[in-house]
Amino acid sequence: MSLSEVVSDAKAAGTDPIELYLIWVLAHFGRPMSRAALRARVARDQGPWSIEQSIEALESLGICVETQDLTKVIKNFAASPVLLVAPDAKLLLLTGDIDGTSGFKALRLNSNDGHVETIGASELANWAQASALVFTPQVQGASEESKHGRGRYGHWFWGPLLTARGLYVQVAIAALLTNMFALSASIFSMIVYDRVMPNGAVETLIALLFGVGIVFASDFVIRSLRSYFLDLAGARADMVIADSLFAQVMDIELGARKGSVGATASIMREFESLRDFLTSATLTVLIDIPFAIIFVIVIAVIGGPIVWVPLLVAPIVILSSLAVQPSMRKLVKASQEDGRNKNSILVETLTGIETLKALGAGSIMRRRWQEAVSHQAAISLKTRMFGQFAGNVANLAGQLVWVGVVTVGFFLVQQGQIGSGAIVACSMLAGRVISPLAQLAQLLTKVNQSLASYHSLSELMNQPREHEARDTFVDFGSIKGGIEFRNVSFKYPGQSKGGLEDLSFKIEPGEKVAFVGPVGSGKSTITKLILGLYKPDSGTILIDGVDSRQYDLADIRRSIGAVMQDVWLFSGSVKENIAIGGENPSDGDILEAARIACVHDFIASHPDGYGMKLKERGEGLSGGQRQAISIARALVARPSMVILDEATSAFDVNTERVLINRLNASIPDNTLIVVTHRSSLFELVQKIFVMQDGRLVAHGPKDELLRRLAQAGNQS
Repeated sequence: MSLSEVVSDAKAAGTDPIELYLIWVLAHFGRPMSRAALRARVARDQGPWSIEQSIEALESLGICVETQDLTKVIKNFAASPVLLVAPDAKLLLLTGDIDGTSGFKALRLNSNDGHVETIGASELANWAQASALVFTPQVQGASEESKHGRGRYGHWFWGPLLTARGLYVQVAIAALLTNMFALSASIFSMIVYDRVMPNGAVETLIALLFGVGIVFASDFVIRSLRSYFLDLAGARADMVIADSLFAQVMDIELGARKGSVGATASIMREFESLRDFLTSATLTVLIDIPFAIIFVIVIAVIGGPIVWVPLLVAPIVILSSLAVQPSMRKLVKASQEDGRNKNSILVETLTGIETLKALGAGSIMRRRWQEAVSHQAAISLKTRMFGQFAGNVANLAGQLVWVGVVTVGFFLVQQGQIGSGAIVACSMLAGRVISPLAQLAQLLTKVNQSLASYHSLSELMNQPREHEARDTFVDFGSIKGGIEFRNVSFKYPGQSKGGLEDLSFKIEPGEKVAFVGPVGSGKSTITKLILGLYKPDSGTILIDGVDSRQYDLADIRRSIGAVMQDVWLFSGSVKENIAIGGENPSDGDILEAARIACVHDFIASHPDGYGMKLKERGEGLSGGQRQAISIARALVARPSMVILDEATSAFDVNTERVLINRLNASIPDNTLIVVTHRSSLFELVQKIFVMQDGRLVAHGPKDELLRRLAQAGNQS
């Protein structure tokens, strides 16, 4: 796809040029996206795109971005596209289209009229100060592409760590040096005891102090650098992994979601265990353990038979740490499950606090909380007991090593095999052997916690997503609003009843219909299937005559203004809550949507106006006010389809009448789907569908159907 085609398809006159270049780059690498899909899939603020946001977006979608020298890029130009960014923020795209002379084409987008201009190689001299961004796709195997648990660098967890392997190599080198420097203190002590003290060699002592000072200063610098590199690598991985986890939560299929909201939130918090394991303190111990072998060898060289003391005691420390691990693994797993249960109770309580207070049912949730806390406390007590046992054995081993080295050293000194300084040196080195082993139990406990957290997060990452790496979608352009269900059946996960049964109907573009029926008849389920929140078990849903599975869900949802049955407002201002329904809506768009939805009628007299801050879920507003804001949010983007699911159930009669009149005047050509139990909303529609037990039992023009139903009621 050429840039001109992208511009034409996107109707790009007056739009953000960076966004259009991004769409072209994605299409170039076989990952075509519409503007709505791109905005829905990446993290960015409202407003124009920045270069930093575009780089972040491409990397999160699997495109590597590297800044290179422009001269080198032009000299060694390959097929990969290059975006030139001038200091004044002007943009130029170099593509791999051969023009017979320079080997590439330089394309410039005129954002005023959407015209794409091709410039000659001579004009590139004016871009000498520009930054060159080279785009290349990430290389992934076919098996990796088929997995759900992926991130921007391949695997969601190991990928980011592998990108920092250079830093970890530097850390390993630093660890080698610091452990070698650790020998200096013991050798210094041995020389002072065996050579300096007997001979009163003050000059030698001064020279030794000078040398040891240099070693200690170097050791301090290298240890600081080692910690910095570990923290740097961990911070980079932390950001990418956390972003991959949140992206998975946002993109997961609702039908595949497992557990409660609180349990899912608790699983996300388990990333803290992985983050803690990636910190310098933990990994430093892990790195230092293998270097204990070096100290054992040095002890053998200096003290000869003394080496048997740490060699005999070290297995005791290791075995005691390993012995408690099977029990620790079970306890860690049970503790995490209890933590999820506790978090689930807390989230459920906070979400329904008003209802609990009104019913006086807080004691029930409090009892559940007490049971969860009590059980987790008992498990934590057992965990600490096992950990303390291994720690106490390690402390005892350290004392035994010190006593053993001194005792064996005494006899070796008596026999003239070593000097007294060797005893001091071997004692210090033996402590360095036992010290990391003493932390082994603690380290293994953290490993168990991290593994349990990894498995929980991996299970979350392996749940099906709405967008898979291998999925490609076609941008069909603007959606007119035609909807058709063909033999659609659906049941909610884990439920044997309810849902829809072999449902078929058709709504023409611009048609206005209402779905009515008793509670649980499937009316709201229809709206959720149209929005792609769930997939039908069988049958086909068509949008404008095209199977909905061929659309990117972001394109469908951006074309629909939906007011769900359960109104949810976000913390922030009234203006922000309305604006979130569109892409950079103007103040005029927000005011117009607020006027239609009757928000302006109550917000105009408030001293804070549209800047009034709302609490979570819109607490402090009446039910009707929350519904009005949600209706404005649905209308602000001027969608081609509008869904109102019990959208006025909390409205008073007069406000509802005003809303009906304004909707009739403002959306005459839009497709409208109304789910309601209130006959007053029938004034908005032309046709009525009657649902019962997931089936369509009657449908037809409004007046005709109401007359038939009235006649049937009179006859009965």
